Amino acid sequence: MARQRKIPMRKDIVSGEMKPKKELVRIVKNKENEVSIDPSGKKAGRGAYVSLDVAIAKQAKADRTFDRVFEIKIADDFYDELIAYVDHQVARRELFGNESKS
Repeated sequence: MARQRKIPMRKDIVSGEMKPKKELVRIVKNKENEVSIDPSGKKAGRGAYVSLDVAIAKQAKADRTFDRVFEIKIADDFYDELIAYVDHQVARRELFGNESKS
C-alpha cells in the first residue's frame, strides 16, 4: 500500500491563506537587506511566501506588503519583477500543467 506523502504548507503573507508550498513563490531578504525572488526556495535569509496569482502580486505592490514584512523600503522595480515572474509562472502552469518544476 502506497503511503500518502505529506504536502508542505506555507502561509501567503498577502491573503493570509495556508497553501501548498508549490503554489507559492518565496521572497527572501538576505543579511545585506537585498530582497529577491527565490524560485528554488533554498536561498539563505528571511523568507516570506506569496501566491502564484497575478492579482495577489499586484495587491502586494499596492499594499507594499514586503516593505512591512521585511521592515525596509523596497523599490517599485522589485514589485514589477515579482508581478512579471508570477505572470510567467502562471502561464507555464497553463501550458505544461503542474508537473513542471519551476
